[in-house]
Amino acid sequence: MIKLVDKVTNEKALENAVKVYKERGIILQTFKQQQNPDLIPDNIKEQLKNIGLWEINPLNLFRITWKNEPKEKGWLYGDVNYIELPKEITGVDARIVLLVGKWFPTGAHKVGAAYGCLAPRITTGGFDPTYNKAVWPSTGNYCRGGAFDSKLMGTESVAILPEEMSQERFTWLRDEIGSEVIATPGCESNVKEIYDKCWEIRRTRPECVIFNQFDEFGNAVWHYNTTGKAIEEVYNKIKTDKSSLSAYVSATGSAGTIAAGDYLRTLAPQIKVVASEALQCPTLLLNGFGGHRIEGIGDKHVPWIHNAKNTDVVTAIDDEDCMRILRLFNEKEGHEYLKSLGIAQEVINELHLLGISSIGNLLSAIKTAKYYEMTGEDVIFTVATDSADMYQSRIAELTAERGNYNELQAARDFEKCLLGERTDNMKELTYNDRKAIHNLKYYTWIEQQEKDLEDLNQMWYDREIWAQIFAQIDRWDELINDFNERTGLLK
Repeated sequence: MIKLVDKVTNEKALENAVKVYKERGIILQTFKQQQNPDLIPDNIKEQLKNIGLWEINPLNLFRITWKNEPKEKGWLYGDVNYIELPKEITGVDARIVLLVGKWFPTGAHKVGAAYGCLAPRITTGGFDPTYNKAVWPSTGNYCRGGAFDSKLMGTESVAILPEEMSQERFTWLRDEIGSEVIATPGCESNVKEIYDKCWEIRRTRPECVIFNQFDEFGNAVWHYNTTGKAIEEVYNKIKTDKSSLSAYVSATGSAGTIAAGDYLRTLAPQIKVVASEALQCPTLLLNGFGGHRIEGIGDKHVPWIHNAKNTDVVTAIDDEDCMRILRLFNEKEGHEYLKSLGIAQEVINELHLLGISSIGNLLSAIKTAKYYEMTGEDVIFTVATDSADMYQSRIAELTAERGNYNELQAARDFEKCLLGERTDNMKELTYNDRKAIHNLKYYTWIEQQEKDLEDLNQMWYDREIWAQIFAQIDRWDELINDFNERTGLLK
């Protein structure tokens, strides 16, 4: 049976953690404080005014929230960060709204998902910072978020990611965090190579605890309770009397972010939860495989923590469209072309907030709007996981490969890649389609990763298990409060 993280398992490790945190002044943020920063003590808020967003300071644990003011320093909290793209950009009547991940520490929301994995282990004695090292296997932002959290939470980290990921990731991990970095063969789609390295570490390095985003329920729990509720707040802010919360779109990746759809289903049972993937590796759509360039979403397997029963649609996005829109949204000539169409400068100024996978999410939202013939009363939410700041080297590579950008190319990219997005390469899932996706977990997780078949069946047949998994967060807050009480740092 699936084990919940709800009680202390090693009192000695817990004592060691309390001692380390007391000595280093590390206070753990509760998940309720991440949802509502008004609950954060005033003395902590006052200190944060003088701490930069990416600074290696334990108090930045209190910046793991969708509600950071969009500034690098000297700010506190506000409303949830989001952008709504107009019809002039999307070409559809439906309202498409993206939560913005840039204003998390590390510039991506994965820092929150990683916290959802590490904090419960610290507070139950499942991780001893005086002995253990945290291993973060990832295709990009998760290992960055995990390494950042580890640094702030008093432990060393090991980051594992494919060697073909953007150089910004490697440079920051090594130079700014001082993490051990392991580059595995291949690109975004080469997840098995990451798993193979994890097995090698399990056999040879007993001090290492592996936080695999693809099977860590803390990843999904964080998004259900934090991303889902952030979307609810934005929807309540922007809705009209006729609005409908019609769809939620998320790249499958580790299946963490898509878990927000489970929460949204409790608010709007009719919502369409849409899983987005790369056309070059259509695993959910066609049991496909291959390499692609939509960094941050993983492929060629179904994550253990993906609640396939709650997925209504699968879309596959051509990575070439994402790369072309990346240039359109970030090159001066692209901006000039968009401005010539009458698109407001304030909209153009926000387009850099979309990284490559964010653009993929946007295109999937457009597909969804067209497929379901949605109107201006329909609201579609998705996530801008990270920003173009993470991909400046990719833009430089495209320039070297294809030449300088110009307005003619911008016109082609706008017409073909945005307005020309079609409803092909997508599937509305039946019950059996969903079960087929769930069953694919067997080959990765039972045959290769030694999970229990009983757990796999429980995730499909037990109608209560997902609610129990997502509800763990209340117990985790109790454990965090007990832990902070033992350190005495809030007194």
